[in-house]
Amino acid sequence: MSELVATALEDRVLHVTLSRPEKRNALSNALIAAIGATFSKWAERADVSVAVLTGAGDKAFASGGDLKELESLRDEAGAIAFAARTRAALDTIRRFPVPVVAVLNGDALGGGAELAMACDLRVAMARARIGFLQAKLNIATAWGGGTDLFRIVGPSRALRLLATAEMLSAAEAQQQGLVDAVAPEGAAATDFVQSYVAQMAQPPQVMRAIKSLAIMHRFGGSAEERAAREGARFAAAWVHDDHWAAVAKMAGARK
Repeated sequence: MSELVATALEDRVLHVTLSRPEKRNALSNALIAAIGATFSKWAERADVSVAVLTGAGDKAFASGGDLKELESLRDEAGAIAFAARTRAALDTIRRFPVPVVAVLNGDALGGGAELAMACDLRVAMARARIGFLQAKLNIATAWGGGTDLFRIVGPSRALRLLATAEMLSAAEAQQQGLVDAVAPEGAAATDFVQSYVAQMAQPPQVMRAIKSLAIMHRFGGSAEERAAREGARFAAAWVHDDHWAAVAKMAGARK
């Protein structure tokens, strides 16, 4: 794809890595565009069960927007366009057809925290931190991360995290519901991620059916639309050979 985003498919797991370690994976316009293009491209593949998003290096998942690049953005219309463009890129993650797991290999700050929130699940290395630091720059979230935060941790807790710009350790983030799992101190990232993802080792059509529920919950739709989409995903999984193989295996175990 782009040299800014590295991808690899291993055992139905798509690994996506932000590759600006020298800039602590700061989200430049080019990197944001590459994220959107990468997830749009891989959304067409039917052989992916889960995606894993992380940052290169061991210091940062993503350190936020590239402030040096954004320094020239001074007009309101330009700011609105930038916010819309970046949110659209993150929406490719939110709407990705299978679950996306953010692996916080290091700090997720500001826009980097919004990127993490765009994913379906978040896990963290013990040294990682997460913080919505926008208020320290006298701005607010703009890429959908604030909305995601309210949905994930509730309005009171989300409001406090945004207003105080508090930096949370991995353990604190887990306590607050931002992070699903934290690696033991000194654990190898590769082993930790592999063990976590292995718990979701379901066939692609099953993971697509599950993720479709998450997308409906996130973006809404009428009761009829929700029922139709859930039913269609169920039917596609029901008629698949994987389903009947599992039924036969279960029946054999009972005998």
